[in-house]
Amino acid sequence: MSPLLEARELVRIYETRRGLLGRSAEVRAVDGVSLRLRRGETLGVVGESGSGKSTLGRMLLGIDAAQHGTVCIDGATMPNPGTGDWRALRARIQMIYQDPLAALDRRLSVAQQLREPLDIHRIGDVESRTQRIRDMMQSVGLRLDQTDKFPHELSGGQRQRVVIARALMTEPELLVCDEPVSALDVSIQAQVVNLLADLQRDRRLGMVFISHDLKVVRNLCDRVAVMYLGRIVEEGPADTIFVDPQHPYTQALVSSVPQPGRALDSRIILQGEPPNPGNRPPGCAFHPRCH
Repeated sequence: MSPLLEARELVRIYETRRGLLGRSAEVRAVDGVSLRLRRGETLGVVGESGSGKSTLGRMLLGIDAAQHGTVCIDGATMPNPGTGDWRALRARIQMIYQDPLAALDRRLSVAQQLREPLDIHRIGDVESRTQRIRDMMQSVGLRLDQTDKFPHELSGGQRQRVVIARALMTEPELLVCDEPVSALDVSIQAQVVNLLADLQRDRRLGMVFISHDLKVVRNLCDRVAVMYLGRIVEEGPADTIFVDPQHPYTQALVSSVPQPGRALDSRIILQGEPPNPGNRPPGCAFHPRCH
């Protein structure tokens, strides 16, 4: 059986210019990334800011086109972005964004924003769409009287639930979650993470969960891929990654997770900043900071 999602050697390059009259340089935001995701599985993607996690997430959905490599959904190559076939595919693959207020249209009510995916993909009639909105509101823990509210009238946690509900309206098979809880306080984070776990289990969704919060990743994900400077440096089952990390960068990340009874001086403190992606070090890109 083919995996739900398969990415092969994805590359995304941006052109930058050093100074007003400086030379242009290539920045490899994603550099030869390959991964697989089975139906009903959650893959965590972790790494420092600037490691290419969010760019990779957009590439998996075709929002950002790859200069090299392919993405396959159920064994079929993803159509070119912007085409009719790609737009039709978007009903099966959806994204949950980091900032719910920026992801929502402040001029539209909750009901209008939940109805929009159904209208775009021509799913159901007027009556069935209204019923689906009600059912989805209840599924994500929102009250029916909140359908007439606007984004600014909701709390941060409620807005994120609306974003999740909108992503699920077309009954997708794949969800890409880009830091979906980083803007929320701890108590609301736990609620949203539990909600995602329940929905993923009940609907057998394949989910790519992008985050820098390793505690959340450990609790939610089946497998973990660790990114550094656009590349995956280690990948494996979540329990293995957190109990016995092999790559020095992964070891440093795991050591930063607070654990009861463990002394703080056991942490591995990385020296310096990540290298300039436009001037990647030769060999292993992590070697200038490796302990």
